[in-house]
Amino acid sequence: MVKEAKDSSVPTTHRCLIVGNYCHDVLIKDDVVIAESLGGAASFISAVLDGLSVSSDYISKVGPDFVYSVNHRQITSSSSKTTVFHAYFSTESTRQDRILKRVTACDPVTPSDLPNSKFDFGLAVGVGGEILPETLERMIEMCKVVFVDIQALIRVFDPVDGTVNLVHLNQTGFWPLLNRIGYLKASAEEAPFVDVEEARKWCCVVVTKGKDGCTVYSKDEELYIAPFPAYQVDPTGAGDSFLGGLVAGLVDGLAVPDAALLGNFFGSLTVGQIGLPKFDSRMVQKVKDEVLKRSLQHFGSHEKHEDEPKRLKPLDHEEFLAALSAAKVVPVYPIKECKWDLHSSPGALEQPACNGHRRLPLNPVCEEPIKSVDSKP
Repeated sequence: MVKEAKDSSVPTTHRCLIVGNYCHDVLIKDDVVIAESLGGAASFISAVLDGLSVSSDYISKVGPDFVYSVNHRQITSSSSKTTVFHAYFSTESTRQDRILKRVTACDPVTPSDLPNSKFDFGLAVGVGGEILPETLERMIEMCKVVFVDIQALIRVFDPVDGTVNLVHLNQTGFWPLLNRIGYLKASAEEAPFVDVEEARKWCCVVVTKGKDGCTVYSKDEELYIAPFPAYQVDPTGAGDSFLGGLVAGLVDGLAVPDAALLGNFFGSLTVGQIGLPKFDSRMVQKVKDEVLKRSLQHFGSHEKHEDEPKRLKPLDHEEFLAALSAAKVVPVYPIKECKWDLHSSPGALEQPACNGHRRLPLNPVCEEPIKSVDSKP
Protein backbone atom coordinates (compact mmCIF):
# COMPACT_ATOMS: atom_id res chain seq x y z
CA MET A 1 0.00 0.00 0.00
CA VAL A 2 1.24 3.49 -0.81
CA LYS A 3 2.15 5.26 2.39
CA GLU A 4 0.05 8.25 3.35
CA ALA A 5 2.08 10.97 5.06
CA LYS A 6 -0.78 12.50 7.01
CA ASP A 7 -2.62 12.23 10.32
CA SER A 8 -6.26 11.25 10.58
CA SER A 9 -7.27 14.78 11.64
CA VAL A 10 -7.11 18.03 9.73
CA PRO A 11 -3.63 19.48 10.36
CA THR A 12 -3.27 23.03 11.55
CA THR A 13 0.47 23.46 11.18
CA HIS A 14 2.94 21.13 9.53
CA ARG A 15 6.62 21.80 9.85
CA CYS A 16 9.25 20.53 7.45
CA LEU A 17 12.96 20.06 8.10
CA ILE A 18 15.13 20.39 4.98
CA VAL A 19 18.76 19.27 5.29
CA GLY A 20 21.27 19.92 2.51
CA ASN A 21 23.97 22.48 1.77
CA TYR A 22 23.81 25.39 -0.63
CA CYS A 23 26.45 25.35 -3.38
CA HIS A 24 28.19 27.43 -6.03
CA ASP A 25 27.71 25.81 -9.45
CA VAL A 26 30.02 26.62 -12.37
CA LEU A 27 29.35 25.46 -15.93
CA ILE A 28 32.42 25.20 -18.19
CA LYS A 29 32.45 24.53 -21.93
CA ASP A 30 35.71 24.27 -23.91
CA ASP A 31 37.64 25.79 -20.98
CA VAL A 32 35.34 28.82 -20.83
CA VAL A 33 33.13 29.57 -17.83
CA ILE A 34 29.74 30.21 -19.39
CA ALA A 35 27.46 30.21 -16.35
CA GLU A 36 27.50 30.38 -12.56
CA SER A 37 24.59 29.88 -10.21
CA LEU A 38 23.36 29.25 -6.73
CA GLY A 39 23.14 25.49 -6.41
CA GLY A 40 21.99 22.86 -3.98
CA ALA A 41 18.65 21.09 -3.82
CA ALA A 42 17.56 23.14 -0.81
CA SER A 43 17.44 26.33 -2.87
CA PHE A 44 14.99 24.87 -5.41
CA ILE A 45 12.86 23.16 -2.78
CA SER A 46 12.54 26.39 -0.82
CA ALA A 47 11.23 28.18 -3.91
CA VAL A 48 8.29 25.75 -4.01
CA LEU A 49 7.62 25.44 -0.28
CA ASP A 50 7.90 29.18 0.33
CA GLY A 51 5.56 29.88 -2.57
CA LEU A 52 2.97 27.49 -1.15
CA SER A 53 3.41 28.85 2.40
CA VAL A 54 4.72 25.59 3.86
CA SER A 55 6.47 26.24 7.17
CA SER A 56 10.01 24.87 6.97
CA ASP A 57 13.34 24.94 8.78
CA TYR A 58 16.56 24.65 6.76
CA ILE A 59 19.90 23.24 7.86
CA SER A 60 22.33 24.28 5.12
CA LYS A 61 26.03 24.94 5.54
CA VAL A 62 28.13 27.38 3.52
CA GLY A 63 31.54 28.97 3.86
CA PRO A 64 32.34 32.64 4.49
CA ASP A 65 32.80 32.94 0.69
CA PHE A 66 29.09 32.28 -0.03
CA VAL A 67 27.95 34.93 -2.53
CA TYR A 68 24.19 34.52 -2.82
CA SER A 69 21.19 35.81 -0.89
CA VAL A 70 18.75 33.13 0.26
CA ASN A 71 15.42 33.23 2.08
CA HIS A 72 16.48 31.02 4.96
CA ARG A 73 19.33 31.42 7.41
CA GLN A 74 22.33 29.26 6.63
CA ILE A 75 25.07 27.96 8.91
CA THR A 76 28.38 29.60 8.02
CA SER A 77 31.35 27.35 8.64
CA SER A 78 34.51 28.94 9.95
CA SER A 79 36.64 25.98 8.86
CA SER A 80 35.64 25.36 5.23
CA LYS A 81 34.54 27.11 2.07
CA THR A 82 31.21 26.76 0.28
CA THR A 83 30.75 23.58 -1.75
CA VAL A 84 31.62 24.23 -5.41
CA PHE A 85 30.75 22.05 -8.39
CA HIS A 86 32.33 22.40 -11.83
CA ALA A 87 30.57 20.78 -14.77
CA TYR A 88 32.77 20.29 -17.83
CA PHE A 89 31.53 20.02 -21.42
CA SER A 90 33.14 20.19 -24.84
CA THR A 91 31.63 21.19 -28.16
CA GLU A 92 31.71 17.58 -29.35
CA SER A 93 30.45 16.03 -26.12
CA THR A 94 27.00 14.58 -25.53
CA ARG A 95 24.96 14.99 -22.36
CA GLN A 96 26.30 11.69 -21.06
CA ASP A 97 29.90 12.85 -21.56
CA ARG A 98 29.64 15.57 -18.98
CA ILE A 99 32.22 15.45 -16.21
CA LEU A 100 31.04 16.77 -12.86
CA LYS A 101 33.60 17.61 -10.21
CA ARG A 102 33.21 18.70 -6.63
CA VAL A 103 35.99 21.28 -6.39
CA THR A 104 35.51 22.18 -2.74
CA ALA A 105 33.31 20.67 -0.06
CA CYS A 106 31.79 22.45 2.90
CA ASP A 107 31.50 20.70 6.24
CA PRO A 108 28.95 17.89 6.43
CA VAL A 109 25.79 18.27 8.44
CA THR A 110 26.17 16.36 11.70
CA PRO A 111 23.46 15.23 14.13
CA SER A 112 24.48 18.03 16.50
CA ASP A 113 23.65 20.59 13.79
CA LEU A 114 20.00 19.50 13.77
CA PRO A 115 17.51 21.32 16.01
CA ASN A 116 16.20 19.70 19.15
CA SER A 117 12.65 19.58 17.82
CA LYS A 118 10.10 17.24 16.31
CA PHE A 119 8.95 17.63 12.70
CA ASP A 120 6.17 16.17 10.63
CA PHE A 121 8.29 15.87 7.49
CA GLY A 122 12.04 15.70 6.93
CA LEU A 123 13.90 16.01 3.62
CA ALA A 124 17.46 14.74 3.23
CA VAL A 125 18.59 16.48 0.04
CA GLY A 126 22.37 16.69 -0.02
CA VAL A 127 24.31 16.99 -3.27
CA GLY A 128 27.94 17.04 -2.15
CA GLY A 129 28.17 14.25 0.39
CA GLU A 130 27.05 16.41 3.31
CA ILE A 131 24.44 13.94 4.56
CA LEU A 132 26.01 11.35 6.87
CA PRO A 133 24.37 8.03 7.85
CA GLU A 134 24.19 9.15 11.46
CA THR A 135 22.59 12.43 10.39
CA LEU A 136 19.92 10.62 8.39
CA GLU A 137 19.30 8.30 11.32
CA ARG A 138 18.80 11.30 13.60
CA MET A 139 16.37 12.82 11.08
CA ILE A 140 14.38 9.59 11.11
CA GLU A 141 14.13 9.84 14.88
CA MET A 142 13.03 13.50 14.74
CA CYS A 143 10.57 13.38 11.85
CA LYS A 144 7.34 11.44 11.39
CA VAL A 145 8.08 10.89 7.70
CA VAL A 146 11.45 11.28 5.97
CA PHE A 147 11.94 11.90 2.24
CA VAL A 148 15.34 11.17 0.73
CA ASP A 149 16.77 12.21 -2.63
CA ILE A 150 18.95 9.29 -3.67
CA GLN A 151 21.76 11.56 -4.89
CA ALA A 152 22.36 12.45 -1.24
CA LEU A 153 23.25 8.83 -0.56
CA ILE A 154 24.99 7.36 -3.60
CA ARG A 155 27.34 10.06 -4.85
CA VAL A 156 31.06 9.47 -4.29
CA PHE A 157 33.94 11.79 -5.11
CA ASP A 158 37.40 11.06 -6.46
CA PRO A 159 39.91 11.94 -3.73
CA VAL A 160 42.29 13.52 -6.26
CA ASP A 161 40.15 15.66 -8.57
CA GLY A 162 36.65 15.42 -7.07
CA THR A 163 35.02 13.69 -10.06
CA VAL A 164 31.49 12.57 -9.16
CA ASN A 165 30.43 8.96 -9.60
CA LEU A 166 27.56 6.83 -8.36
CA VAL A 167 27.64 3.63 -6.31
CA HIS A 168 24.83 1.24 -5.55
CA LEU A 169 22.85 2.06 -2.46
CA ASN A 170 23.58 -1.35 -0.93
CA GLN A 171 27.29 -0.43 -0.94
CA THR A 172 26.71 2.54 1.34
CA GLY A 173 26.16 3.01 5.04
CA PHE A 174 22.61 4.17 4.30
CA TRP A 175 21.31 0.78 3.18
CA PRO A 176 20.38 -0.42 6.72
CA LEU A 177 18.17 2.67 7.10
CA LEU A 178 16.08 1.96 4.01
CA ASN A 179 13.25 0.31 5.93
CA ARG A 180 12.88 3.43 8.11
CA ILE A 181 12.61 5.91 5.23
CA GLY A 182 9.16 7.02 4.11
CA TYR A 183 9.89 8.11 0.53
CA LEU A 184 12.91 7.64 -1.72
CA LYS A 185 13.13 9.80 -4.86
CA ALA A 186 15.40 8.92 -7.79
CA SER A 187 15.71 10.02 -11.39
CA ALA A 188 15.43 7.44 -14.15
CA GLU A 189 19.22 7.51 -14.49
CA GLU A 190 19.75 6.97 -10.75
CA ALA A 191 17.12 4.24 -10.33
CA PRO A 192 19.45 1.35 -11.39
CA PHE A 193 21.62 2.17 -8.38
CA VAL A 194 18.71 1.67 -6.01
CA ASP A 195 17.17 -1.69 -7.02
CA VAL A 196 13.64 -0.36 -7.08
CA GLU A 197 12.06 -3.81 -6.73
CA GLU A 198 13.88 -4.36 -3.46
CA ALA A 199 13.53 -0.83 -2.13
CA ARG A 200 9.76 -0.71 -2.73
CA LYS A 201 9.33 -3.50 -0.21
CA TRP A 202 10.44 -1.10 2.52
CA CYS A 203 9.47 2.41 1.42
CA CYS A 204 7.65 4.33 -1.26
CA VAL A 205 9.95 4.88 -4.26
CA VAL A 206 9.28 7.70 -6.71
CA VAL A 207 11.15 7.62 -10.03
CA THR A 208 11.05 10.85 -12.02
CA LYS A 209 11.23 10.58 -15.81
CA GLY A 210 11.38 14.17 -17.01
CA LYS A 211 8.95 14.84 -19.84
CA ASP A 212 7.42 11.41 -19.24
CA GLY A 213 6.15 12.21 -15.75
CA CYS A 214 6.91 9.89 -12.86
CA THR A 215 6.06 6.50 -11.40
CA VAL A 216 5.25 5.82 -7.75
CA TYR A 217 6.21 2.37 -6.48
CA SER A 218 5.11 0.80 -3.22
CA LYS A 219 5.04 -2.79 -2.04
CA ASP A 220 1.81 -3.64 -3.83
CA GLU A 221 1.21 -0.74 -6.19
CA GLU A 222 2.71 0.97 -9.21
CA LEU A 223 1.14 4.27 -10.21
CA TYR A 224 2.03 6.26 -13.31
CA ILE A 225 1.55 10.02 -12.91
CA ALA A 226 1.13 12.10 -16.05
CA PRO A 227 3.47 14.98 -16.92
CA PHE A 228 2.64 18.57 -17.81
CA PRO A 229 3.72 19.96 -21.20
CA ALA A 230 6.78 22.14 -20.85
CA TYR A 231 9.25 23.96 -23.05
CA GLN A 232 12.62 23.00 -21.58
CA VAL A 233 15.06 25.85 -21.19
CA ASP A 234 17.12 24.67 -18.23
CA PRO A 235 16.40 21.33 -16.50
CA THR A 236 18.56 22.07 -13.46
CA GLY A 237 16.61 21.67 -10.25
CA ALA A 238 13.53 20.09 -11.82
CA GLY A 239 13.81 17.03 -9.60
CA ASP A 240 14.20 19.22 -6.54
CA SER A 241 11.13 21.24 -7.46
CA PHE A 242 9.27 17.98 -7.99
CA LEU A 243 10.18 16.88 -4.49
CA GLY A 244 9.07 20.23 -3.10
CA GLY A 245 5.69 19.89 -4.81
CA LEU A 246 5.26 16.30 -3.66
CA VAL A 247 5.95 17.21 -0.05
CA ALA A 248 3.77 20.32 -0.18
CA GLY A 249 0.87 18.22 -1.44
CA LEU A 250 1.26 15.65 1.32
CA VAL A 251 1.57 18.41 3.93
CA ASP A 252 -1.80 19.75 2.76
CA GLY A 253 -3.44 16.34 2.93
CA LEU A 254 -3.46 15.27 -0.71
CA ALA A 255 -3.40 11.61 -1.66
CA VAL A 256 -0.04 10.38 -2.94
CA PRO A 257 -1.04 10.39 -6.66
CA ASP A 258 -2.32 13.96 -6.40
CA ALA A 259 0.78 15.07 -4.48
CA ALA A 260 3.01 13.50 -7.14
CA LEU A 261 0.99 15.35 -9.78
CA LEU A 262 1.70 18.59 -7.94
CA GLY A 263 5.38 17.61 -8.01
CA ASN A 264 5.24 17.12 -11.78
CA PHE A 265 3.55 20.51 -12.07
CA PHE A 266 6.36 22.40 -10.32
CA GLY A 267 9.02 20.38 -12.11
CA SER A 268 7.53 21.44 -15.45
CA LEU A 269 7.57 25.08 -14.39
CA THR A 270 11.21 24.87 -13.33
CA VAL A 271 12.56 23.51 -16.63
CA GLY A 272 10.98 26.45 -18.46
CA GLN A 273 13.10 29.01 -16.61
CA ILE A 274 16.75 29.83 -16.14
CA GLY A 275 18.17 29.00 -12.73
CA LEU A 276 15.99 29.28 -9.66
CA PRO A 277 12.35 29.44 -10.76
CA LYS A 278 10.18 32.48 -10.18
CA PHE A 279 6.55 31.51 -9.86
CA ASP A 280 3.79 33.88 -10.92
CA SER A 281 1.92 34.96 -7.77
CA ARG A 282 -1.50 34.63 -9.43
CA MET A 283 -0.70 31.11 -10.53
CA VAL A 284 0.55 30.16 -7.06
CA GLN A 285 -2.65 31.44 -5.48
CA LYS A 286 -4.75 29.43 -7.94
CA VAL A 287 -2.75 26.32 -7.11
CA LYS A 288 -3.14 26.92 -3.37
CA ASP A 289 -6.89 27.33 -3.83
CA GLU A 290 -7.13 24.10 -5.82
CA VAL A 291 -5.05 22.18 -3.29
CA LEU A 292 -7.17 23.46 -0.39
CA LYS A 293 -10.40 22.62 -2.19
CA ARG A 294 -9.16 19.17 -3.00
CA SER A 295 -7.91 18.40 0.50
CA LEU A 296 -11.28 19.45 1.95
CA GLN A 297 -13.17 17.34 -0.58
CA HIS A 298 -11.22 14.24 0.33
CA PHE A 299 -10.90 14.81 4.07
CA GLY A 300 -12.21 11.76 5.90
CA SER A 301 -12.07 9.44 2.90
CA HIS A 302 -9.06 7.63 4.37
CA GLU A 303 -10.93 6.70 7.53
CA LYS A 304 -13.97 5.56 5.57
CA HIS A 305 -11.96 3.26 3.34
CA GLU A 306 -8.97 2.45 5.50
CA ASP A 307 -9.49 -1.29 4.97
CA GLU A 308 -9.26 -0.91 1.21
CA PRO A 309 -5.81 -0.95 -0.37
CA LYS A 310 -5.13 2.38 -2.03
CA ARG A 311 -4.26 1.02 -5.47
CA LEU A 312 -6.01 3.58 -7.61
CA LYS A 313 -5.82 7.30 -8.09
CA PRO A 314 -8.77 9.29 -6.75
CA LEU A 315 -11.68 9.10 -9.17
CA ASP A 316 -11.38 12.83 -9.84
CA HIS A 317 -7.61 12.76 -10.30
CA GLU A 318 -8.01 13.88 -13.91
CA GLU A 319 -10.03 16.87 -12.73
CA PHE A 320 -7.09 17.92 -10.56
CA LEU A 321 -4.80 17.53 -13.57
CA ALA A 322 -7.10 19.79 -15.59
CA ALA A 323 -7.30 22.37 -12.79
CA LEU A 324 -3.51 22.58 -12.46
CA SER A 325 -3.12 22.81 -16.23
CA ALA A 326 -5.55 25.72 -16.28
CA ALA A 327 -3.62 27.49 -13.54
CA LYS A 328 -0.26 27.11 -15.22
CA VAL A 329 1.42 30.36 -16.18
CA VAL A 330 5.04 30.30 -17.28
CA PRO A 331 6.74 33.70 -17.14
CA VAL A 332 9.35 34.31 -19.81
CA TYR A 333 12.73 35.74 -18.85
CA PRO A 334 15.35 37.01 -21.30
CA ILE A 335 18.50 34.98 -21.77
CA LYS A 336 21.80 36.79 -21.57
CA GLU A 337 25.04 35.05 -22.29
CA CYS A 338 28.13 35.53 -20.14
CA LYS A 339 31.53 34.15 -21.11
CA TRP A 340 34.74 34.26 -19.12
CA ASP A 341 38.04 32.61 -19.89
CA LEU A 342 38.68 29.93 -17.29
CA HIS A 343 42.46 30.15 -17.50
CA SER A 344 42.72 33.95 -17.28
CA SER A 345 40.11 34.31 -14.55
CA PRO A 346 41.56 34.41 -11.01
CA GLY A 347 38.26 33.03 -9.63
CA ALA A 348 35.19 32.15 -11.59
CA LEU A 349 32.87 32.95 -8.73
CA GLU A 350 34.18 36.52 -8.53
CA GLN A 351 32.93 37.35 -12.01
CA PRO A 352 29.97 39.70 -12.59
CA ALA A 353 26.44 38.35 -12.64
CA CYS A 354 24.05 37.72 -15.49
CA ASN A 355 20.32 37.54 -14.81
CA GLY A 356 20.87 37.55 -11.07
CA HIS A 357 21.89 33.90 -10.76
CA ARG A 358 24.24 33.65 -13.74
CA ARG A 359 22.90 30.61 -15.57
CA LEU A 360 22.52 29.66 -19.21
CA PRO A 361 19.99 27.21 -20.70
CA LEU A 362 22.56 24.59 -21.63
CA ASN A 363 22.72 21.50 -19.44
CA PRO A 364 21.93 20.91 -15.78
CA VAL A 365 24.86 21.04 -13.39
CA CYS A 366 23.53 18.52 -10.89
CA GLU A 367 20.98 16.31 -12.62
CA GLU A 368 22.81 14.84 -15.60
CA PRO A 369 23.40 11.08 -15.76
CA ILE A 370 26.70 10.28 -14.05
CA LYS A 371 28.75 7.22 -14.80
CA SER A 372 28.84 4.58 -12.08
CA VAL A 373 31.82 3.35 -10.12
CA ASP A 374 32.72 -0.19 -11.01
CA SER A 375 32.09 -2.13 -7.82
CA LYS A 376 34.36 -4.98 -8.89
CA PRO A 377 37.87 -5.05 -7.44
